[in-house]
Amino acid sequence: MSHALNDIWFVLVGVLLTGYVLLDGFDLGVGALHRFARGDRNRRMLMNAIGPFWDGNEVWLITGGGALFAAFPEVYATAFSGLYLALMLFLLALISRAVSLEFRGQRPGARWRAFWDTGFSTGSALAVLLLGVALGNLAWGLPLRADHEYAGSFLGLLKPYALLTGVTALAAITLHGALYLCVKTEGELQQQARGWARNAGVAFVAGYLLTTIATWIWAPPMVAPFRRHPALWVLPLLTVLAIVSLVLAWRRERHGQAFLSSCVMLASLLATFGVGMYPNLIRSNPLPEHSLTVVNAASSPKTLGVMLVIAAIGMPLVIAYSIYAYRAFRGKVKLDATSY
Repeated sequence: MSHALNDIWFVLVGVLLTGYVLLDGFDLGVGALHRFARGDRNRRMLMNAIGPFWDGNEVWLITGGGALFAAFPEVYATAFSGLYLALMLFLLALISRAVSLEFRGQRPGARWRAFWDTGFSTGSALAVLLLGVALGNLAWGLPLRADHEYAGSFLGLLKPYALLTGVTALAAITLHGALYLCVKTEGELQQQARGWARNAGVAFVAGYLLTTIATWIWAPPMVAPFRRHPALWVLPLLTVLAIVSLVLAWRRERHGQAFLSSCVMLASLLATFGVGMYPNLIRSNPLPEHSLTVVNAASSPKTLGVMLVIAAIGMPLVIAYSIYAYRAFRGKVKLDATSY
């Protein structure tokens, strides 16, 4: 039996989540850096650099989650039943960031703003860290029972490999956010952002190398597709080339090019992850026969077909909105009467 629709939805969910990482990733990175900015004015500049975009960027997460629920409901059920605490922490982190953005400027007091600054920065960093830990656990594999229920605990998710991927993800997204700030700011703040990009870049490259080695040793199923199909090595090669391009552009102060290289780097990393996971959506470890795949976790072919038509109508609208928003608010960030 053909499973073309299943594969299409596997790719489509991956594209939606990649869009989320690229777009909401830079404002999460800006949030993680927020507490390091010097003075209230610079912190307001950081918030206003992402102010017109952050809520629209989260639409990609909502769309990706909705697509996952419609196309692979078994995955949704397993995640929300077994990983409930981790998911609630992630949502709490996103809520903390959003509330802090809106409440910070409502009063002028230093303590008031410091409180919301902490919520904004901590929520942003925690959300990225949890996403990275989630990817590490998916690569390693989760203990699933025959009924696809998670058989572990919350602390069981905090294995060293998953924590390593979490820290590496945080470094990558912080780098992404710092490069975005290099594009949107100027003067002293831009120079500070360049320093953040340098430090985050060093941390990311170290984490990337360690994660690659750890994956070869402790998560061999992720490497198996590349051994079977050598042409797939073009994806890791693309990641390396993007990193090199990023470094060269940063040194020459071509910040737009550096940011685009960061986008390519993140997209190729996620594509590499997707290839390593396929056909699994949640890999079971140590019993791979209990894994959730594009076949046993999918909705009916009719549902997948109907949802594909809806996606063909809805995705261009989301893309068009994103393009419009970024064109409307292009240029360097400024503070005015409507600013945060």
